[in-house]
Amino acid sequence: MSLNLVLAQIILLVLGLIGVSTAEPSMIPDHASKVVMALLVTLALSRLRPKAFLNMGTVVWAVTLLLLALVLVFGVGTEISPGVKRWLRIGGQQFQPSEFAKLGLILQLASFFARRGVQHKLLSATLMIGFSTILVLLEPDLGSTLLIFSLGLVLMYAAGVKLNNIGGLLLGIGLIALPFASIYLERHPYILARIQGHTKAGDAVGITQIGLAHRDLGYGGFWGMGPDGPRYEYFAAHTDMIVASVGFSVGLLGVTLLIFAYWLVVSAALQVAEMASRVRPMTPQVHGASILATGAMYMVVAQAFVNLAVAAGMFPVTGVPLPLVSYGFSSMLTMSAALALIHSALREVRRHLPAEDQEEAEAGEQGTAPGAVPELGAGAAATD
Repeated sequence: MSLNLVLAQIILLVLGLIGVSTAEPSMIPDHASKVVMALLVTLALSRLRPKAFLNMGTVVWAVTLLLLALVLVFGVGTEISPGVKRWLRIGGQQFQPSEFAKLGLILQLASFFARRGVQHKLLSATLMIGFSTILVLLEPDLGSTLLIFSLGLVLMYAAGVKLNNIGGLLLGIGLIALPFASIYLERHPYILARIQGHTKAGDAVGITQIGLAHRDLGYGGFWGMGPDGPRYEYFAAHTDMIVASVGFSVGLLGVTLLIFAYWLVVSAALQVAEMASRVRPMTPQVHGASILATGAMYMVVAQAFVNLAVAAGMFPVTGVPLPLVSYGFSSMLTMSAALALIHSALREVRRHLPAEDQEEAEAGEQGTAPGAVPELGAGAAATD
């Protein structure tokens, strides 16, 4: 296993425990048990080879599509948003299928491109992305929709699809979707209200959810006030706004450590892509491993970026949790599985390197050798 990834996961989970203990102390036993389960999930799945993930890609993706369809019929909302269906409740437990849909899309597209290459496969891949995206859009969950759609584009690029083809795809989808945008916003007026409320709040934050989060971050200072410091309660302090709870408790030092942990995830995935570009001849397993690692990295880091941007007041409130930090088992489980994909891909790609390159890669992971920043799509040349 990658020590950097293990360190990143432990940092994020510990900061999550601190944030939850600051915002909702009564939830600590439940959250702590989920942290242990998350670590076990990463440990167990990381032992699998990428070939196993690629083989199960279509089945997992199909199951996630079924779950997303069931949400539209049997889904439940919350007291805050009863008209929004995003969760399924089974046996007294509820989970969010859109979180699993991201993982399913990664496995399916990685399997598809590894087996068939990228030439003349743009339409098929677009339909796969479209099925996952539209089902989430209908819940409605615009934040997750944008993340899943952008994830699909990143997977295309990682597989080797040219940027001009991706740009043409974006233009075409934009032209098709434009006439339906006003209808969608009319049916779900809360989305437009959030956007308009965000632009108004930008002039004067005031006593709002974002304003209270900013105050907590400011009170935390450099070292923080500790989990039991005096603070006011506000909505989603243990979920969407948990970074404010972390900042209040452990200050700027803790927030910096959190961002550093996400950078370790990026670094590990870039290392996979860089090593894959040196494997000759490129095999479907290595190509698929590179796509898996890049997709898993984007799944974690893009969601973290959106969550932190919301807390900073840059984006409207989206309801996207902070990966491996926020309270909530659906996100924590899928993000732990995503890290396992990177662990597995690292081991697989290193196995195919020449002996001298293997030693260099191991040294680079430990930080004793400089690593180049690769082009994510570089590994696809042999499959075109």
